[in-house]
Amino acid sequence: MTRKTHLVGSWPGDFGVHAMETALTKLAPHLLRMSDGETGDRSEWIRPTLEWLRANPDVERVAESKTSQDEFALFRVLDGHRFRPEHIELGYLRAFQQSYPAFQVLRERHRQPQISFQVGIPAPFDLAVIAFGANAARDDESLTQAFTRRTLDLVRQIRAEAGDDVIFQIETVIGLVSVARAPAAAQPAVAQRMASELLKLPAAAETGTRFGAHICLGDYHHKATSEAADARPLVLLANALTQSWPAGRPFDYIHVPFAAADEPPSFDEGWYAPLRELALPEGVRLVAGFIHEAVDVDRLADLLATVEGFAGREVDVAATCGLGRRPSPNEAWDAMEKAVALVHAPSRNGSRA
Repeated sequence: MTRKTHLVGSWPGDFGVHAMETALTKLAPHLLRMSDGETGDRSEWIRPTLEWLRANPDVERVAESKTSQDEFALFRVLDGHRFRPEHIELGYLRAFQQSYPAFQVLRERHRQPQISFQVGIPAPFDLAVIAFGANAARDDESLTQAFTRRTLDLVRQIRAEAGDDVIFQIETVIGLVSVARAPAAAQPAVAQRMASELLKLPAAAETGTRFGAHICLGDYHHKATSEAADARPLVLLANALTQSWPAGRPFDYIHVPFAAADEPPSFDEGWYAPLRELALPEGVRLVAGFIHEAVDVDRLADLLATVEGFAGREVDVAATCGLGRRPSPNEAWDAMEKAVALVHAPSRNGSRA
């Protein structure tokens, strides 16, 4: 395997075409997929979707919720109504149609045919929990179902235009945070439960639809929602996802965080020891999210060797989350420069990656 890098979703740019040109200039030979930079309000992940619920005819705002650093409106379904998929504004199709033609031109210009177009899709369960609250999402499955049905409709429409040239990245914060916050004895069961929720989307997608996954501890305003005591929660969730992944839907990669937003990764080797239990199928690429603005590239190379040593395989390299919400664009360019250096770092057996 040749080591690559991965852009989780967002990075700085005035417009999508500007962001794509920048990323291709800096990283093109080292990418297998990329979004359009998710510029503008899309850099705030699910916030645009939740803000549009203020004008949804099926719901009403009941409070302004605050979870850690994440502040969003909290909603409930109006009496006598149901939460209808057709009234949910997600924006995935519109953004794809605006950017995909430019992506094709720029990809050809940079002579990088291996790069697929990446569409980030927040997990429907995450949307339901954050929009309606954890208790409501747990007690009323129709909330997650509505987000799932609307997401699947847009996935089908995008795939009808791009076919296998598009890969859908399922993104979850709720999944990993739930496992990380659970008592150690309960973490395996919580990981299985979270995986079952996350897998509902690919299981219902058309055969042949390509997916990747980004599991996250949160990075809103570059602050994490939670932390992990070691790599065990992400290993448990990654294993649960791959062990039950639906047949016929290619699972290309899983991106996992080894840092918590502005908090740098641990340099305690014991933190990474649970990676010995990681059981990804051979065809699923592991993307290690540990590139950080506070750590120089030499120390990151040492950490890469630690990760690959415990994982027993070469890994792709990335930052912990998207680069579009950093305090300065220079942090995004710094991460990209470090990624290029790490792609070429010596592998565990001393050869070049």
